[in-house]
Amino acid sequence: MQKIVRSFLVLAVILTSSFGFAQGTQSWQQTSYEDFSKGTAKGVAVASTGHLENAPGFRQLFTSPSTYIWSMVADAKGVVYIGAGSPARVYRVTPDGRSAIIFAPKELQVQALALGADGAVYAATSPDGKVYRLASGMLRTANSAADPTKDKLGDAAGVPVDLAVDSTVFFDPKTKYIWALAFDKEDRLYVATGDRGEIHRVNKDGSGNVFFKSDEAHIRSMVFDHDGNLIAGSDGSGLVYRISPKGEGFVIYSAPKKEITALAIDAAGNIYAAGVGEKRNTASVVTSPFILPSQSGNISIPLVGITPQNVIGGSEVYRIAQDGSPKRLWGAKDDIVYALGFDANGRLLAGTGNKGRLVAIEQNGDFTDLLRASANQLTAFASAPGGMYVATSNLGKLFLFSAKPADDGTFESEVFDAHIFSKWGRTEVRGSGDFDLFTRSGNVDNPDRNWSNWQKIDQKRSAEISAPAARFLQWRVVMHPDSLARLESVKIFYLSKNVAPEVEDVVVQAGARFNNPNQPRSSGETVMVSVGQQNSPFATMTPHVVGPMPALRDRDSVAVRWAVHDENDDDLTYSIYYRGDGESRWKLLKDKITEKFYSWDAGLFPDGGYTIRVLASDSPSHTPEEALTDHRDSTRFEIDNTPPRVDGLSAQREGDQLHVTFSASDTFSPIKRAEFSLDAGEWQFVEPVGRISDAVIENYDFSVSALNVGSSSDSPASQTSGRAKKRIRNKTAKMEAASGPAQINQPEQPPISDEHVIVVRVYDRFDNVGTAKVIAK
Repeated sequence: MQKIVRSFLVLAVILTSSFGFAQGTQSWQQTSYEDFSKGTAKGVAVASTGHLENAPGFRQLFTSPSTYIWSMVADAKGVVYIGAGSPARVYRVTPDGRSAIIFAPKELQVQALALGADGAVYAATSPDGKVYRLASGMLRTANSAADPTKDKLGDAAGVPVDLAVDSTVFFDPKTKYIWALAFDKEDRLYVATGDRGEIHRVNKDGSGNVFFKSDEAHIRSMVFDHDGNLIAGSDGSGLVYRISPKGEGFVIYSAPKKEITALAIDAAGNIYAAGVGEKRNTASVVTSPFILPSQSGNISIPLVGITPQNVIGGSEVYRIAQDGSPKRLWGAKDDIVYALGFDANGRLLAGTGNKGRLVAIEQNGDFTDLLRASANQLTAFASAPGGMYVATSNLGKLFLFSAKPADDGTFESEVFDAHIFSKWGRTEVRGSGDFDLFTRSGNVDNPDRNWSNWQKIDQKRSAEISAPAARFLQWRVVMHPDSLARLESVKIFYLSKNVAPEVEDVVVQAGARFNNPNQPRSSGETVMVSVGQQNSPFATMTPHVVGPMPALRDRDSVAVRWAVHDENDDDLTYSIYYRGDGESRWKLLKDKITEKFYSWDAGLFPDGGYTIRVLASDSPSHTPEEALTDHRDSTRFEIDNTPPRVDGLSAQREGDQLHVTFSASDTFSPIKRAEFSLDAGEWQFVEPVGRISDAVIENYDFSVSALNVGSSSDSPASQTSGRAKKRIRNKTAKMEAASGPAQINQPEQPPISDEHVIVVRVYDRFDNVGTAKVIAK
């Protein structure tokens, strides 16, 4: 066993293993509440400030046949009385764990208990609630056998029946639900009810009346303050009332939550309230039905906390100071607070569900997860000799919570996934006190499936992990209770086996370029270069799909982009190689690229077909001996920078027609299309001989009308001449009407030319253009 460390220290061991602090060395550290809360604690408390410590002792005393325990009271001798449901019972349990059934009503639940000054136990039932007084006498129960010495109830439940207890109806509030009971200093009983939100005050003789009427549906919780005022919490608007002995109520706090499930008052008179549920949500814990079987069929009754899925927004704990000022101390979105109390040091405790957490809450809002019970909900507290009784539901159990740790506590971290087969190095631990640290490893994510055994770490010497190299690792700490052990941080160093990067896809886009990241973005038409999309065979095979990336259209450039994945998450560098058709050697285009894209001047490549190879290397993160590479080739692409040539262009007049012939040729790609223009007119498409343009040489032979070219009725010149003639005719008619015929000089028309200019242009498949002209007379 490790010797107790007397003062707070840092167990820091610097890595000096054979692989040293190479760039590939990584670490896994757990040092915060969020980290530790993912682990599994047994006898170890997890503090919100980010450390582990020994948890108080927590020992199971009694397991009841009932599923739910709603209330507890304890007498001066430490005998505790438990109100339970399903089935409805009142159990008596002694400090040494001996138990007996003292009450078994016909109702479905014993919802609340109170202990009177006369030593009698008062039990409230639901539904159709009544208050029973349990005192000495014979047990009376609807389920008892005729012969009380052979009570079947005790035999069936496995819990003996106490035959010296008498139960009588003490008070009937004539309402459906009773949620809480409390005695004042004059030994008068107060009964908090549902449906009408009433609190009844009952005298010692059982007579009572309405003490306070709320406009809320339910009064859920009650406690007396040091001045004799009754503090009550409601369901509906989450109100906390202060009610004077005269029954005068005053709302001291309207909580953000819908329902006040628990109340407590400390020695200084501060009030603590637990609120659950969102006010905007019409569902409530109290009004959420839970189906229980009965002799006459299923009965739907409201049971607090049994349907927490209907409580939206989790719960919060508030402190209301003596001056009336409220403060939110603690909150949890996934937990519901069922009970509030105080430990031996006056620290506030909250019993929660549905993970069975017992939480200690400090005045500054810091908190500690003390433990998790082997039940879903912690529902009630009661004082006990040397500690506190804690009751649970689902399952109905009784535990003894002590002030000091009783046994060694253990904490197991979450399983760490290095993602790759890894070698484990050393540990750095911050902590104090007496604790031992262990590790184990495996190659499946479940430690129960053939992992290595736990191996202890020698923290005083090498602090080296002896667990075998593997993909997964877990650490465990054993904290010894006699040293106030404390653990603040565990850091584990490891080196993953280097895995080569994987180039998943390479896409080349001719006629596009990427902007230089060090230069302002240029304007132009955007082209999307996609990697790992539908055209990639890796699109459905890998989760490392990369979306499209914008580039600019530029016919004089070529762009390439690639997708790469590295399991080690190493820094990578890239090299680009190219190879032309018919060539056997790859030639370097560019190296030491850190981005996953590159573009270059297409004029650097002669016309032809090419393939690009992208090589990825993890050398920036490894030594030259350990560095690995991978490469992938693009699909073949073509570059054509040379325009096509027009040969043999001629135009001959044949009557009113011009007969035009020429041939177009390209050194690399087929001719795409050809156009001509007559006397600077619009471009007109012309088909090659054979009509299909699919060869590097195409011949063209066509005729075009040369009649009235430039003066036809459709030409602008012709239209202008017609309008001028119309204006002249109108002017002449007016002059003739006034003074007879007038002589108007007609404008001269341009002569029809016998000379025509024909311009042709041809395009190859890469939109390179060649032009030529000819004059026809």
